[in-house]
Amino acid sequence: MGQHGEKARGALLDAAEELFAVNGIDAVSNRRIAEHAGTANHSAVAYHFGSRDELLRILSTRHLQETNRRRTELLRSLPADAALPDLLAAMILPWVEHLASLPVPSWRARFVSQIRNVPSVHAVSTDAAAASPAMEELVRRTHAAAGNVTPSVLYGRSSILGGMVLSVCADYEARVQDGVEEPNWTGVGYFLIDACAGMLAAPVTHPGDFLAQPSSVYLL
Repeated sequence: MGQHGEKARGALLDAAEELFAVNGIDAVSNRRIAEHAGTANHSAVAYHFGSRDELLRILSTRHLQETNRRRTELLRSLPADAALPDLLAAMILPWVEHLASLPVPSWRARFVSQIRNVPSVHAVSTDAAAASPAMEELVRRTHAAAGNVTPSVLYGRSSILGGMVLSVCADYEARVQDGVEEPNWTGVGYFLIDACAGMLAAPVTHPGDFLAQPSSVYLL
């Protein structure tokens, strides 16, 4: 694909991410994406991506390689007896650092929050993230560092934390855009690390498998 084609493809991805973030996945047509990208070719999405599902798949895994690379770097810097907050930092900070690197306004956190409501797309992105050896090791070590909390409870708490991290980041991203907040993604990251550590290691006051579905990742 030539330079012009790559530029057009990038413009479509940017337009789709913004529209999906603001309006939701089902409320945005391919034609609207093309128009927002500044092209008169209303079939541009089909031409460049083949299908809407492929567009969503590419969008959902966009930048994942970069965050996985950073996650691997942080993991390698940890000692064998790393504490729970440090392990969570290696999980969460690559995502937050990526959000901090984006221009204002950005749409990434709100888009990723939206795709959690599209099971097929969320499954693709989750599988891609889970395929990272660094993430797999961090999940294993994080669960081990959580203390005497049963695996079923850890799975349930992890699934809650994934939604919480995305929700907080999506809300903060919108507030930065609106000028309500000055960007301080580092502060957001460490707030989330502390909150996640507290929830994962909290005492279990009543045994049960209320949310016992395995959840291998916290976020994209």
